[in-house]
Amino acid sequence: MTRDLFNRQVARALEAIPEEFQSKMENVEVLVEDFADDETLDSLGIESAWDLLGLYVGVPITQQSVFSFSLLPERIYLYRRPILRAARRGREVHQIIREVVIHEIGHHFGFDDTQLEEMEGRSE
Repeated sequence: MTRDLFNRQVARALEAIPEEFQSKMENVEVLVEDFADDETLDSLGIESAWDLLGLYVGVPITQQSVFSFSLLPERIYLYRRPILRAARRGREVHQIIREVVIHEIGHHFGFDDTQLEEMEGRSE
């Protein structure tokens, strides 16, 4: 899949987010990169760049205050090559992008991985 087509799939996933959530994401930038950098992987304790599909970087809105102000936008990173690799396992690229986008937006709204997995129906 070309980078342009991948970016269009990301835009499609973002457009599908309900307006009440989109309005709370004005300071969230979505970036597509091929892989996470080594520093990011090391900080997360992840050995292989293929194992990280997306990442939220910022302060969740549940922890933000009128007294704390950041000049930098919150960021959601989508890692294109790991997502494409995951799609080769019989899943549609647009579905994986959608799931990763929703998962990372969940972090923006203050949910941790365990809570998100429970909501996604993936908990044990």
